[in-house]
Amino acid sequence: QVQLVESGGGSVQPGGSLRLSCAVSEYNYNNLCMAWFRQAPGREREGVARILSDGGSAYDIDSVKGRFTISQDSAKNTLYLQMNSLKPEDTAIYYCAAKKRVFSVCIRGDYYTSWGQGTQVTVSS
Repeated sequence: QVQLVESGGGSVQPGGSLRLSCAVSEYNYNNLCMAWFRQAPGREREGVARILSDGGSAYDIDSVKGRFTISQDSAKNTLYLQMNSLKPEDTAIYYCAAKKRVFSVCIRGDYYTSWGQGTQVTVSS
């Protein structure tokens, strides 16, 4: 079982920045597909960003493109989400998620099987 622990959330004013971290227990970090999700009050959980099979990035919400950056440090078994120019609509609980690679490939339609407990991000004036 993969254990995920998020940190770095908090309260900021609009235009501020936060950097979220996700510590991963799996020793073979590079065998995982990693992603960030978020869930705002009264809304369904939605995908924010993903690490692709080749180590690149994909962003699944148009409004975060150019403001959020997903990255990782495999030597530290850690996933990051840098969030700049934060807006009130970014307020949500942010979760990291993981699944095993299938023959070294991350398949978009496959389910994420491991989840962290979430970290709260609040953006308000």
